[in-house]
Amino acid sequence: MTVSPAQAALPQARVLRTEIPGPNSRELQRRRAAAVSTGVSSVLPVFIAEAAGGVLHDVDGNSLIDLGSGIAVTNVGNAAPEVVEPVRRQVGEFTHTCFMVTPYENYLQVCEELAALTPGDHDKRSALFNSGAEAVENAVKIARRATGRQAIVVFDHAYHGRTNLTMALTAKSVPYKHGFGPFAPEIYRVPMSYPARDPRTGEQVAREAIDRIEKQLGADSVAAVLIEPIQGEGGFIEPAAGFLPAISRWCTDNGVLFIADEIQTGFCRTGAWFACDHENVVPDLITTAKGMAGGLPLAAVTGRAELMDAMPPSSLGGTYGGNPVACAAALGAIRAMRERDLATAAREIGDLVFPRLRALAETTDAILDVRGRGAMIGIEFVKPGTAESDPEVTSRIAKACHAQGVVILTCGTYGNVIRLLPPLVIDEALLEEGLTVLEGAIREHIR
Repeated sequence: MTVSPAQAALPQARVLRTEIPGPNSRELQRRRAAAVSTGVSSVLPVFIAEAAGGVLHDVDGNSLIDLGSGIAVTNVGNAAPEVVEPVRRQVGEFTHTCFMVTPYENYLQVCEELAALTPGDHDKRSALFNSGAEAVENAVKIARRATGRQAIVVFDHAYHGRTNLTMALTAKSVPYKHGFGPFAPEIYRVPMSYPARDPRTGEQVAREAIDRIEKQLGADSVAAVLIEPIQGEGGFIEPAAGFLPAISRWCTDNGVLFIADEIQTGFCRTGAWFACDHENVVPDLITTAKGMAGGLPLAAVTGRAELMDAMPPSSLGGTYGGNPVACAAALGAIRAMRERDLATAAREIGDLVFPRLRALAETTDAILDVRGRGAMIGIEFVKPGTAESDPEVTSRIAKACHAQGVVILTCGTYGNVIRLLPPLVIDEALLEEGLTVLEGAIREHIR
């Protein structure tokens, strides 16, 4: 793990000067309550003043260890110089023209990078958007238009966004869907391989999913199968080996598009540029966002040229899609990932974290599973001696870490998974310290 200039400028250490949250954060929280909708929540009501590498400095002078990366966004670390400098230059040149009105080169450069980096050596095209949900929604549009079919197949535990269409694609009801319907039609859900709770092989679970598609829909009505190669919000579920290739082969054999939602897994997070690379799966369409632009809003759909070019002029786009400042950030972030070999850094993080957490799991039956790849790591908690999810203890562990200045996130269909998403540039000693805090919280709160 290498130290970036941004890390050197901001000490990479946990420092607690006040309780968490401190008085300045609490005052800002009072202002927030008077101005911000309660529908927008925060994991930890600590207001940040500076951030770099693996630390977040708050308005009370506390320095927190960041094991969340803004939900897998700041893979290259906050304020990475490779991102900051091109953004400054671009802001000084122009901030917006709308690519659909008068285009600019760095949009093209991002699309060229995506063509080179995403799985497969076929001819590709991309379209740029603002958010992951917007990318997914456009991928569905492209699939339906290109195939002339309507049905979209998704999986148990999936998360694809909060817009109307992506809520329909998302599996979890509360807080994402409850009370917000009716939802977009022609969405069908099938089983996901979940090794911690299902001992079957990937091929066996894929066969069940395919049988259900064929019996309930018929392959000739399916436009696309949409899947996260490793599920994110659903619980960091990595399907058993063979599941993704089997689904992909069935899609190819039946003229169905295979869409990989790599919004959380992409850009070196799992120890490869994309999670599909681990099993040599080549999607027809791939959606990306989060880690692509170092914290600025940018998303993309990248796909086979014949599919992307089947879209009529003006059928894709958006006023801010591929904003030039966000494109400058993406080019800088991609350069940082390549030059600092952050895919290897992610594997090194996994090599450090997994042995510690799995050793801890062997001491208790309150941990069902420690799973993931690279720097995308989940810990699933259950009531001791059972497979019953334990969201209460999961929440208590997370809050204990927050109180000690370590930012961790939870996830899972039943809220019983702690997820770790450290910046890929995090200092090793800082990561070790964060793990020590987490281990202590687990030991204190499990029964």
